[in-house]
Amino acid sequence: MDLGLLRDGINEVIATTRQNAAPMGIICRHGEARMVVFRGSHTAARIEEEGWVVANFIFDPVLYVRTAFEDLPPDLFISERAGELPVERLAGAEAWAAYATLIERKTDEALVVKLSLLREEIVAPVMHPVNRGFNSIIEATVHATRVVRSGDESLQQLIRHHARLVHRCGGERELEALGLLFGYLGIPEEP
Repeated sequence: MDLGLLRDGINEVIATTRQNAAPMGIICRHGEARMVVFRGSHTAARIEEEGWVVANFIFDPVLYVRTAFEDLPPDLFISERAGELPVERLAGAEAWAAYATLIERKTDEALVVKLSLLREEIVAPVMHPVNRGFNSIIEATVHATRVVRSGDESLQQLIRHHARLVHRCGGERELEALGLLFGYLGIPEEP
């Protein structure tokens, strides 16, 4: 399969389905792309109902945090077509790729979804240097969603580790995202 914009490993994107956005890792191995989507989420329900997902390549740390914890307003979604299929992407995406979805396996907790590329577009070709602050926001957000889902408060230590990296390596937008993250968790930002 042509992975297009995706690369081997786990690609962190903001996935969109109809009027829904959530940070998601797309797993690329051996020329195939898959997602593991938690059941009970809007993303899982819409993939089951509609059979598509869009990977939005976006480098706004605030948007990653927001989409992990809240629904975005409708005006942040743009309707597109992927062949005959109507799909939705994020207005701020620098690139996006629409996929047909095939549910390969269901467990009590998750869906394993195989992705087949339908269409992709680079909207704004921008080079992004590696920023450890941005990467730490992604990691802290992953841990935060697991805290919310499982109640495992030991993950707060990992979140605080990444918070220190954000303070040392991030810019204004990463610091804003970190403040939002701590606000959503309802814990003080102080170590």
